[in-house]
Amino acid sequence: MAEMMFDESTMEADAAAYVAEHMTPAPADDADDDATVDPDAFKDFKSTGPVVTLLIGMAGSGKTTLFHRLHYDSQEKGRRTYFINLDPAVLEVPIEPQIDIRDTIDYKGIMTEYKLGPNGAIVTALNLFATQFADVMRILEKRKDEYDHIIVDTPGQIEAFTWSASGQLIAESLASTFATTVVYVVDTPRTSSPATFMSNMVYACSILHKYRLPLTAAFNK
Repeated sequence: MAEMMFDESTMEADAAAYVAEHMTPAPADDADDDATVDPDAFKDFKSTGPVVTLLIGMAGSGKTTLFHRLHYDSQEKGRRTYFINLDPAVLEVPIEPQIDIRDTIDYKGIMTEYKLGPNGAIVTALNLFATQFADVMRILEKRKDEYDHIIVDTPGQIEAFTWSASGQLIAESLASTFATTVVYVVDTPRTSSPATFMSNMVYACSILHKYRLPLTAAFNK
């Protein structure tokens, strides 16, 4: 059963202020290019708490299927894993995640109220959910000693993580507290087309550059 419920009526009013408060400007490219890292400075560093894995990829790439498989593997091998669903439009999640955006956000209601299409409603739903993501972080911090991994399934509307503020806010919030990685899921059969393959790689590089988190490209199916 999901662990949280929000008052949706307060979300819209808080959205702009919350995003403005929590977003941080990206460092200048020149400063980043000139920066040097001393590898010895991190030799004794150990992260505490669970490792977060964000599953990101185009619609239909198999993120939710991978999400399900990781749950099965965790159950089979006794791994302490916490699951979060951030896709408000998925009809059926094959597992019961501990946190599910659908318990908080009415995706179809957003389409009706704001007269949006499916893609716009998904991005808007994630924006509204992001305004209350501090509550999610409090739950995760409270339970950090109970789990070794946190797996996060995301919507197929990849623009939520390539340009939307909500994706960046969610990723930065998680990365500021826990060791966080990105798995960019690629639909292998569709990459037989060079154009589709390069499109996926450009998206993956864009996400890698934007979030500056370890990224693995997982060729699915």
